[in-house]
Amino acid sequence: MTATDTRCEKRRKPPRKRAYILPNLLTSISLFAGFYSLVSSIDGKFMAAAWAILVSGIFDGLDGRVARITGTTSKFGLEYDSLADLVAFGVAPGILAFTWALRGFGRLGWLAAFLYVATTALRLARFNTLGSSGPGSKSFFLGLPCPSAAAMVATTVLMCNHFGISGPVHHYGLLIMIYGLSFLMVSNVRYYSFKEMQWFNQHPFRGLVAVLLTMVIIAIEPKVTLFVLFLFYCLSGPLLYPLGAAIQRRREETKATFNQQ
Repeated sequence: MTATDTRCEKRRKPPRKRAYILPNLLTSISLFAGFYSLVSSIDGKFMAAAWAILVSGIFDGLDGRVARITGTTSKFGLEYDSLADLVAFGVAPGILAFTWALRGFGRLGWLAAFLYVATTALRLARFNTLGSSGPGSKSFFLGLPCPSAAAMVATTVLMCNHFGISGPVHHYGLLIMIYGLSFLMVSNVRYYSFKEMQWFNQHPFRGLVAVLLTMVIIAIEPKVTLFVLFLFYCLSGPLLYPLGAAIQRRREETKATFNQQ
């Protein structure tokens, strides 16, 4: 084999897989917060468990953005992020929901918690396979994102604590909520992804003002305002789904008419 053949062989070798430190460090922090939520739920510290899930959501949002900004995205990071998400946004909120609200329902309770964890895993698998929205626009998620579903569980605990309900509760509304969140995660309902926010790019000053006002509103009473925000987001998909379906049908009919002409 000549020197030229050796150099060509080296060029044909696939690039070495690398695990970049910064984004994966953020993912590790998200995983740590999710595990801390698990431990807190088992110990009956429901408030700590709820806040830990929200903290995990913050770092989960940061790791992907940091990886894209710094150009350090990798297959390893994607797989690691999915495994961390299953713990932080699947197992952790499932255990929190069971220990806080579902234990008293017996079989219906632990089955609801299991279904929540299982649909989170299915949601992550579908996301890794199809992307944010499958064949649709990148501006939307196909199904409720699991961090938002986990935040809905966590903020429900926080809001109940705000109204003096701190210990384990027994209410059929919470059981229905867990089943509903599980269904929404694996449904075909589309949710806005907030990844392509053209309005903020076109109006940076107004966007900054809007962000500051949102932060002030949340800071007034975080336990209530966070619950309202995530409740609105979780309901936005089913409420706007008929409108989106009608618009899609209208586009398809217009396209078909144009092709016939």
